[in-house]
Amino acid sequence: MDLNRATILGRVTRDPEVRTTTSGKTVTNIGVATGQVWTDQSGVKQEKTEFHNCVLWGKLGEIAGQYLVKGQQVYLEGRIETRDWTGDDGVKRYRTEIIVKDMILLAKPKGAASNNAGSFGDGTPVPPEETVYTEDVTEEVKVEDIPF
Repeated sequence: MDLNRATILGRVTRDPEVRTTTSGKTVTNIGVATGQVWTDQSGVKQEKTEFHNCVLWGKLGEIAGQYLVKGQQVYLEGRIETRDWTGDDGVKRYRTEIIVKDMILLAKPKGAASNNAGSFGDGTPVPPEETVYTEDVTEEVKVEDIPF
């Protein structure tokens, strides 16, 4: 039995990039940073940050594009996928991404509205705290929708 599952809780590193495929399906790319803090053997505090590329499809991508902003804390679950392509210079390139299936919106960036009736400052409405969004698994993914 195999298992491919990624679970991260971190902060959005850039505003979502929302695109639509030629068949009309929404795909959203976000970056998420996760941090780790520990004390080494000599008692010195150490920190390390990992950056994750995340892809959200369909309605989940639309929701991410509407509500996520840079600096916001988010919880994501999905699977890890690596794709490859050949660049214009003829060099083969690789990109590892988390294909998100579930998302929980958490803490908003400082300065964002704190109530559900407010907005993030640019007019985007604030969703309820800790709102859980799940990809609709009944949607059919067509081969032409895959961006690679």
